Amino acid sequence: MTQGHVQTLRRRRQGVTDYRARKRAIISQRPLLVVRVSNKNVSTQFVKPTVNGDVVLSSSHSRELSKLGWHGSAKSTPACYLLGRLAGKKAVAAGVKEAVVYNGLVPFIRGSRVAALLKGVVDSGLAVPVGEKAFPDEERLSGKPIAEYAAKLAAEDKDAYGKAFSAMLRAGFKPENYAEEFEKVKALISEAGK
Repeated sequence: MTQGHVQTLRRRRQGVTDYRARKRAIISQRPLLVVRVSNKNVSTQFVKPTVNGDVVLSSSHSRELSKLGWHGSAKSTPACYLLGRLAGKKAVAAGVKEAVVYNGLVPFIRGSRVAALLKGVVDSGLAVPVGEKAFPDEERLSGKPIAEYAAKLAAEDKDAYGKAFSAMLRAGFKPENYAEEFEKVKALISEAGK
């Protein structure tokens, strides 16, 4: 009996595509919700897979939040929730009613930023198959732990506070007010959809 070499697909070798996960998502015959978290931003797209390639139905990026007055981190849990609300509103306007999460090779972790984004998408009116236990709690979504940490750090060590929140402070954003700013932007996104 001879043994031969089985060629691994190029995109799998490069660590770009998990073909089993993609097949499961495509077989569902629903639009895919693609989420990508980078070092500074988060982007999301609703795509419809076709034989000739994926067609983008709706797209959102965390930089859009700054136009709504958000000066906090663009990749934090509260920012991901807000982006999910915004992306969901855009997708509903584009005619999307349901979607399936396609994360690529990144595993889905309960309570993560991707889960926060999904909570925003579900709250905007889209049907996405995900359990309620996967979502972060309301305190984390609003940024209350970040605000508490910032207040504690400001009281104990001003230098560490300045280093940890330098970008926000330069933008005129006080991290102690994270929850209040979150509620303001959330209300703006909700009003924009009406």
